[in-house]
Amino acid sequence: MNDLVKKTPGSLVIASFAAIYIIWGSTYLAILIGLETIPPFFLAGTRFLTAGLLLLAYAFYKGEKLPDTTSLLRIGLAGILMLYIGNGTVTWVEQHLPSGLAAIIVATVPLWLVILDRGQWKFYFSNIQIIGGLLVGFAGVILLFAGNAAGDLFSDPLKFVSLLVLMGGIVSWSIGTLFSKYKPMQGSTTMKVAVQSITAGLFFIPTGFISGEHEGFSISDVSTNSLLALFYLTFFGSILAYLAYMWLLSVKPASLVGTYAYVNPVVAVFLGWLIAAEQISMQQAIGLGVIILGLIIVNMSKEKKSPVLKPVGKGAV
Repeated sequence: MNDLVKKTPGSLVIASFAAIYIIWGSTYLAILIGLETIPPFFLAGTRFLTAGLLLLAYAFYKGEKLPDTTSLLRIGLAGILMLYIGNGTVTWVEQHLPSGLAAIIVATVPLWLVILDRGQWKFYFSNIQIIGGLLVGFAGVILLFAGNAAGDLFSDPLKFVSLLVLMGGIVSWSIGTLFSKYKPMQGSTTMKVAVQSITAGLFFIPTGFISGEHEGFSISDVSTNSLLALFYLTFFGSILAYLAYMWLLSVKPASLVGTYAYVNPVVAVFLGWLIAAEQISMQQAIGLGVIILGLIIVNMSKEKKSPVLKPVGKGAV
């Protein structure tokens, strides 16, 4: 591993960080564009099923075998919790919420992971720095929805419901992440993500039919922009950026690689404003900054005070 790190080209490191910073941050806008002519569950199902099958083919090409039945069931459950419910809610709510706002709310995932990780409560809640970071982060969330922002949400029932759905998805993603962290499962990371993605895809497609997405939907009506967005989400968001992320973890400290969680919402908000003409108030911008500050405080404390802990967060796979 030391030889690998020494021989690592600096340009490749920069390109890989650019991938997880920019590509993962831009997937929120790509989802918004895909939704223009593709229903949400069909969009997510096609994306994850395609990415999963390609990753599975790659794993088989490398000579890997399927994990045992118990591991497959656990990996599949993690895929349901994280991709089907977690990422699925992001796709669904972007019909009603700005992509930048969705990204900001999703940025609170690391805070929820601390709250839900009961096995580490003794460490977390005896650490003043972590408690302070949590309070700062949630102060940012409150700032997001204070005043006019709250009025806009409560005046539109659909937006308010979308917010609740997204919060449920965030909790589901966090539970799935902790389940994956603590439950033993066979298989390489590539194999696990392949199985998770395929499982999610197989759940998304029937959900689309049950919810009536097929009624009035025709493939011939899908715009070029939506097709390009789907291609981007599949190959860049779920495969390229994911592989860059896994490679970076092998050559750089996890705490440094995990900084994508701070950058993604900034990228999403900027692209939403630049391309989709989404508006963000100064109050919401400050709220985003406060949330990111809270995440940094929590993550730095976990790395400094508890070397046995591995930071976990949400990424677009």
